[in-house]
Amino acid sequence: MKLFVQIPCLNEEETLPLVLATIPREIPGIDEIEILIVDDGSTDRTVEVARNLGVKHFVRHTRNMGLARSFRDGVDYALKQGADIVVNTDGDNQYPQERIADLVQPLLRGEADIAIGDRQTATIEHFSPFKKVMQKVGSEVVNFAAGTDLPDAASGFRAYSRASLMHLNVVTQFSYCMETIIQAGNKRLRIASVPVTTNPKTRESRLFKNIWQHMGKSGQAISRSYIMFKPHTVFVTLGLIFLVAALVPFVRFLVLWFAGSAGGHIQSLIFGTAMLVASLLCFALLVIADLQKTNRVLLEETLERLKEIQYGTVYGTGDLRAALEAHRPTTRAVPPALDTLLPGALGGDGAPSAGGLPAADEARPAR
Repeated sequence: MKLFVQIPCLNEEETLPLVLATIPREIPGIDEIEILIVDDGSTDRTVEVARNLGVKHFVRHTRNMGLARSFRDGVDYALKQGADIVVNTDGDNQYPQERIADLVQPLLRGEADIAIGDRQTATIEHFSPFKKVMQKVGSEVVNFAAGTDLPDAASGFRAYSRASLMHLNVVTQFSYCMETIIQAGNKRLRIASVPVTTNPKTRESRLFKNIWQHMGKSGQAISRSYIMFKPHTVFVTLGLIFLVAALVPFVRFLVLWFAGSAGGHIQSLIFGTAMLVASLLCFALLVIADLQKTNRVLLEETLERLKEIQYGTVYGTGDLRAALEAHRPTTRAVPPALDTLLPGALGGDGAPSAGGLPAADEARPAR
């Protein structure tokens, strides 16, 4: 059982030693613990500090690519290295790394595919009352979109099983936190919450300039993900609202017309027509969104097959506990390349190796 702890970093040379010093080196049920630094365009000595402290695994960006891209690239590297569990923490020492052992327990017991550290934001001293309220509201919105019940949806202190990462596809450029929860909830992955307490604040967030920017970008990510998975709910609701708004002035005009006083109320027809057009557009967008949803499902199934080829076959979600009890690995080696199995199949010279298959012309019997 291999655990990768990935740490996205942007100029974290001062706090990184604190983070690395508190990461546990032994966890019951885990055979190997590896640390991965995802350097997102740091201009200080972050990488040098990490190397001096014994870190061997690095993913480096030549410029700042954002938290979502850092997460995605880190996961890609960890899966290639055979990770069975990937834990994500931060380089600013916000999260209690010593609680990683507790964070992975729901996965090891087979109770969850993803575990999220609940920061208990109502008790964080450096959070303003407004920020605490917004954190709660944001979590409720994400829970509504994902069909989950998580107290802290914005927490980046998380543990993912290998199988869950094969199902998730991060497409946003801002932050993966909200998007992965909505995807996981709609894909019926099991998510557990583990209460933790955060460390004292070391610096201001570099992910956003102010809370309003964070709210705006988070809202965009939530809306996009919700429409992606539940287009019927969105467009049917909007279509019915506009339809009712169209019927009201039409009915009003008809009542006045039958009463003999319809003159001068043409504006009701104009407003009703506009609302009717808006309703029809919503239902037309629903058809398009439904077709896109079908294509997305097919593409994601294809991506899962490609990931199995690239990273190796995995057991189904929730099988970590079974793997642990059976003392068997949860991964297997990636299959050999096609050109190794079938020489010349990828456009080579067609000459078979020793013991290989004959070329097509040589295999065809003479007539």
